[in-house]
Amino acid sequence: MAYALLFPGQGSQFVGMGADLFDRRPDLLGSRSDRVLGWSLRSVCLDGPEDLLTRTEHAQPALFALSFALWEELATRLPLPPAAAAGHSLGEYTALAAAGAIGFDDALAVVAERGRAMAEAADMEPSGMAALLGADHSLAETLCAARAAEGGRLVVANLNGGGQVVVAGGIDDLDWLDAHGRDHGVRRAVRLKVAGAFHSPFMQPAAERVAKAVASVDFAHPAFPVFGNVTATPMVHSELRELLARQVISPVRFEDSLLGMAAIGIGTFVHVGPGDVTAGMAKRAVEGARIVTVGDLDSIEQAADTILNMADSGGDT
Repeated sequence: MAYALLFPGQGSQFVGMGADLFDRRPDLLGSRSDRVLGWSLRSVCLDGPEDLLTRTEHAQPALFALSFALWEELATRLPLPPAAAAGHSLGEYTALAAAGAIGFDDALAVVAERGRAMAEAADMEPSGMAALLGADHSLAETLCAARAAEGGRLVVANLNGGGQVVVAGGIDDLDWLDAHGRDHGVRRAVRLKVAGAFHSPFMQPAAERVAKAVASVDFAHPAFPVFGNVTATPMVHSELRELLARQVISPVRFEDSLLGMAAIGIGTFVHVGPGDVTAGMAKRAVEGARIVTVGDLDSIEQAADTILNMADSGGDT
């Protein structure tokens, strides 16, 4: 049996998430997390309001903490560890924590600083992101090159699979995209509800702060391969600090990570965390993939049974 864990990134949050987890894991999600964060994780997640939870500096640590707590609950019910893991953007920290490469408290502190740094970088200049409909990676790069030729700063930010390509840039770049995208083969560009141009050079100030935050972290060797956003290959222990800093300004190569895991024989992907975004990405990117979603405590038993049944039958696709 070979299965991989997938952890979600920012955008999967919603008010009310984790209600069952806060009751089950007060040791992890109570005063311990609040001391690291300096604010009430439970209150922000359960009471909101939505505009408070969706702020980058709150959404990122909240998603990390709840996704990790869900993984710990699921792990107790599985006979074998995962063959690999990957996380979308901030989810990469959850994947590394699940693999034992970084402790929960250290990861939560770094993710909190990352969220603050990205929010403040976004405030420096109006910017954003847009999903391209009817575009692949090659077309997106051609589009960005055309904008660059005019002095613009439009870059590919997310490669999510199944034709999902996201670009990032300044507001003037996104306005240009609205006006000229069709001329370059883009059927439609949909602006995302995000605070800024994440995973682009606009985040350079945040990358520098993340580099400082991870400099003092004592990383361990991951217990299983964690496919990184920057390289779409298993992250090397000696390069973890560099890769985590680069990730903030580099494209998220999630499709390539999924295909890389499939290439080593993984046919089952387990989304762990609020929502089901990475589950959808895996379904679109990997033909014939078996998808399991763990979004709350109620889904754990069924997910564990599904994985165990695959082990008994000797298959995972």
